[in-house]
Amino acid sequence: MRKTPLVENEYYHIYNRGVDKRNVFLDDRDFSRFLISMNLLNDMEDGAMIKWRDYKKCVKNANLNHFLKSNFRKREYLVDIVSYCLMSNHYHMILKQKVEKGIEKFLQKLGTSYTKYFNEKNKRNGALFQGKFKSSQIKNEGSLSRFSVYVSCNSEVHKVCAAKSYSWCSFSHHIGKSRDTLARDEEFRGDFRNPKELEEYAAENIADFQMRKQDKDMVFE
Repeated sequence: MRKTPLVENEYYHIYNRGVDKRNVFLDDRDFSRFLISMNLLNDMEDGAMIKWRDYKKCVKNANLNHFLKSNFRKREYLVDIVSYCLMSNHYHMILKQKVEKGIEKFLQKLGTSYTKYFNEKNKRNGALFQGKFKSSQIKNEGSLSRFSVYVSCNSEVHKVCAAKSYSWCSFSHHIGKSRDTLARDEEFRGDFRNPKELEEYAAENIADFQMRKQDKDMVFE
């Protein structure tokens, strides 16, 4: 049991990494599978992953968005996913809890589903992630924007890839370069007059994050 329960309608920075810092995403298929799970498992009811599996067997070139529109009753979300980034050996998310224990339920379902998929694919057993997820409540006014930039631009913070060109994060959606049905970022984007202003804000903060990592003063991980 968590020492401090997570609270409904509050925002949290959520992160976890592979056990022994091992890679948990080995190829594009793994990244895609995790994103699909983030979408389908964010629901009070279970069974969506099985329905999606059966749908793919019946429909040639099955499309997730078409599946969601044609096969779903009105969903009761566990969380709002504000921003995210998947890196080879870890992930970051900004989540808003919608229902009691919504974040815990969502991440438990996500971790169990993905670990089962990964273990079957790679013929391994045992835990994949390093214990329970880590969380930090976003309390201060204005911190949501800064945390959301840190999360969605994590590939650039780590100097792996420019965030707006990285396929496995929500940043290109935040700046209007793509459409991502996962990200519910209206409150975060509302702090900026236009996407250009957000992109400039992100560039300034990425430089700061990189400097702080060099100084070993990064408090987000």
